[in-house]
Amino acid sequence: MFNVNVWLAAPLAVATAIAVMHATKTLHPPGGATALIAVIGGDSVHKLGYLYAIIPVGGGAVIMLPVALLINNIPKTRRYPEFWL
Repeated sequence: MFNVNVWLAAPLAVATAIAVMHATKTLHPPGGATALIAVIGGDSVHKLGYLYAIIPVGGGAVIMLPVALLINNIPKTRRYPEFWL
């Protein structure tokens, strides 16, 4: 949408990502950086298109969730996550 104006697209992407994360109570600063990289990244990032969100971001989440569940549930006194939606 703002291909010509990267100076406008970059802060708009970060602001939108932060606003959505704030609204869903999932604020995570690297999420803003991910949106920024999607805008100002090189040709390899732009060629991925929406796969950029699926491959590195989704792949990372798929790997980190089982690890977090395993590590955080080892002690008998802890329960992770505390609640599911």
